[in-house]
Amino acid sequence: MSAGELVAGAFRRLAPRPYARARVVLFPHGGGSASYYRPWLTAAPWDVEFLAVQYPGREDRFAEPVPADMRGLVDTLAVDLPLAGPPTPTVLFGHSMGAVVAYEVARRLTAAGDPPAALVVSGHPAPHLARPGQVHLGSDDELIQELRRTEATHLEILDDPVLIQAFLPVIRSDYRLSETYRPLPGVRLRAPVTVLYGDRDPEVTVAEATGWHEATDGACELHVFPGGHFYLDEHRDAVVELLTARARAISATSAVPWPSTP
Repeated sequence: MSAGELVAGAFRRLAPRPYARARVVLFPHGGGSASYYRPWLTAAPWDVEFLAVQYPGREDRFAEPVPADMRGLVDTLAVDLPLAGPPTPTVLFGHSMGAVVAYEVARRLTAAGDPPAALVVSGHPAPHLARPGQVHLGSDDELIQELRRTEATHLEILDDPVLIQAFLPVIRSDYRLSETYRPLPGVRLRAPVTVLYGDRDPEVTVAEATGWHEATDGACELHVFPGGHFYLDEHRDAVVELLTARARAISATSAVPWPSTP
């Protein structure tokens, strides 16, 4: 597989890391795409490979239908797992909707006997505390207003009537997926979980973040950042550093041999 090539159907390598000792897989928020994580490359180290997930219905997968529910999305992503290449300790990271997508993928991998080494979730209540909602049932104007409130979409898109009409069906589908989500039946997670959230995020309370400890038999710890729902835009380097530290710590204790450097 050549440097920079797509990894399976859903996974995009942000940059070649031929001597990577660990891997971090990044799951975007609702309405987001793999390209959201491309700026993270500037803070990514040489020894950890960062991959971004591309959900159906956006960018180079625009023609593919968006799954109707979480089970459908996890089934779609699972087709491309396990990832190609040698065994590598893997950390899953997801923000907002991506947090529960990463969680359900982690459970799917656990059931298959190939669990992730760790899960890092951001900006979302614990799965059993997920909030129901009806934004996906509202008008286009109501949906756009919600996007402005959460700052989930660039203003230039929201102010462009042609662009926003192209994106709204996918965004509405993601809201439906999020607002109807309930934890899927299956195995319990065993991997350690790290929970990140902004101290002014209206989408997750302290209690909802703390609740993630009930989602795993592994350890669970919390990290609070200054900011709102998209605190990670301002604190990108700190988040990448945290993910890198998790990945390096796991690779140091992994039985998988490290690749040799030149």
